[in-house]
Amino acid sequence: MKIITVTQARKDLGDIFGDVNYYKERVILSNHRKRIAMVPIEDLEKLEALENAEDIREAKLALQEIKEKGAVSLKEMKRRLRDIP
Repeated sequence: MKIITVTQARKDLGDIFGDVNYYKERVILSNHRKRIAMVPIEDLEKLEALENAEDIREAKLALQEIKEKGAVSLKEMKRRLRDIP
């Protein structure tokens, strides 16, 4: 993985784009203390799929908890929140 300054990236954007797009390299663009990543779209799609799978897993766990413990109505939740000191 390459780390490139934003200043350098401005000069070499075409080459960097090619490295990421065609050679599937991952590049970090750095500007002082801030950093971003340029990654192949396939990597981004995999990351999105992992995040979606985690969201689905958490939703299933929440539904299971509701089945086991029951749910609280919105009205009841508002009442409970009002009663918090």
